[in-house]
Amino acid sequence: MLTGDRPTGKLHLGHYVGSLANRVKLQDTFNCYFIIADLHMLTTKPSRTDIENISSNAREMVLDYLACGIDPAKSVIYLQSAVHEVYEMNLFFEMLVTVPRLQRVPSLKEMAKSANLNEMPLGLLGYPVLQAADILMPRAHLVPVGKDNEAHVELTREIARRFNSMYGEVFPIPEVLVGEVPTLVGTDGNTKMSKSLGNAIYLSDDAKTVEKKVKGMYTDPNRIRADIPGKVEGNPVFIYHDVFNPDKAEVDDLKDRYRNGKVGDVEVKDKLARAINNFLGPIRERREEYASRTGYVDEVIFSGTRKMQEEASQTLLEMKKAMGLTGAWNKISRKAEKFRKKLQ
Repeated sequence: MLTGDRPTGKLHLGHYVGSLANRVKLQDTFNCYFIIADLHMLTTKPSRTDIENISSNAREMVLDYLACGIDPAKSVIYLQSAVHEVYEMNLFFEMLVTVPRLQRVPSLKEMAKSANLNEMPLGLLGYPVLQAADILMPRAHLVPVGKDNEAHVELTREIARRFNSMYGEVFPIPEVLVGEVPTLVGTDGNTKMSKSLGNAIYLSDDAKTVEKKVKGMYTDPNRIRADIPGKVEGNPVFIYHDVFNPDKAEVDDLKDRYRNGKVGDVEVKDKLARAINNFLGPIRERREEYASRTGYVDEVIFSGTRKMQEEASQTLLEMKKAMGLTGAWNKISRKAEKFRKKLQ
């Protein structure tokens, strides 16, 4: 299994329900690889400052991984740019896909827009091809992702099929696994939760910060008083209650009273803040414990990257053998060696 995140900062509740929860559940069933996708980050954040922040952002991200329950004894957590085989695999896979096919990937235009890019950089257009190299490098069978990356995995499946058809069976055809909550709406109610849009509740937010963010959440805009019946369906506050409040009787009661104009937003939000803080409490505690162990997170990343380098080297060798690329160099090397011996 392979999945991961770009090291652009701390992770939020959307990451948890979209993918992290599935990662924790499946780490006892699959050989898991979790990528710190710093090369992918360069597609929209290529500045020197962004690059200099990779190491600190990676540490924060891995702290979130560990705090949520990902166990480095069971999983490989690695830095993408340090596994050089991915560059070669990306090049080979670029030969197997067309520009029009990449232009049909729906999330790329949204990513360009979010990054305030007027034109599509080649690297961003090829983002899903690099993802295919990431996924197929450990020959993954399963890819837990958020809803917005489902189309990327489908392209990976196409590339794997095409490679196998042309050169022989090297890669499995990976399956996609979308979280129980495919896309978590942001606190502003307008779009998905996103770091760049400032509408996120982070896994590391303290209790007061969570309360403040929940109090500012978007609700039913037509409900200006507590005695006016409100809309529950599509209301971000109730979407969050359904996901993070385990007291279903309380949630059902709040919904019923909200629909009938018998409860105010203050009570609904106070109970949501309490539920989210109860959910985040153990994560915060584990995060603080791991953060106190100086150098531990760096060791986790370093060890995981070494393991992935070994795995990647084997996969790349199998690819080149299947393609016949090793044959050309071997023939040239043998003839060159014979020529050198004649000169001696």
